Amino acid sequence: MSDALLSLGSNIGDSRANIAEAVRRLNDEIGVTVKALSPLYRTAPVGPVTQDDFVNGAVRIETSLEPEELIKRCLAIEASMGRDRTNALRWGPRIIDIDIILYDDRTIESEALTLPHPRFRERAFVLIPSADIAPSWVIDGQRLDELAAATDHTGVQRA
Repeated sequence: MSDALLSLGSNIGDSRANIAEAVRRLNDEIGVTVKALSPLYRTAPVGPVTQDDFVNGAVRIETSLEPEELIKRCLAIEASMGRDRTNALRWGPRIIDIDIILYDDRTIESEALTLPHPRFRERAFVLIPSADIAPSWVIDGQRLDELAAATDHTGVQRA
């Protein structure tokens, strides 16, 4: 079994309910057990698109799935909840977004997946909830709680 840390976000409809539903669906997947869910945070959107604030959180899972299969399942959950990645505006509003941030201590660069997530160190909306549930997870010699403490918390507040 492997440990993975996922980031979830939503800013369409009832964002809290969308995240809860995504977590439920993740836990229903064969080979996935949700071990911890972070508090949820209201966060300002990133990127050039004017849109509503997001609700973000993180889940720590235990999984028997390989990373490539896990991302396929995450994308299938997104699609089943109504997310259309093909026609969506990049960095635009979304009903649900599920990203794999860390998977054990694995490093992967493929067309389907990059691990650790390439921008997680820059994003307080990922680091803060992740540090809530996996503070001592070490990546490149730094603990998640240290990375979260060092990031700009502007625009991130408990939902």
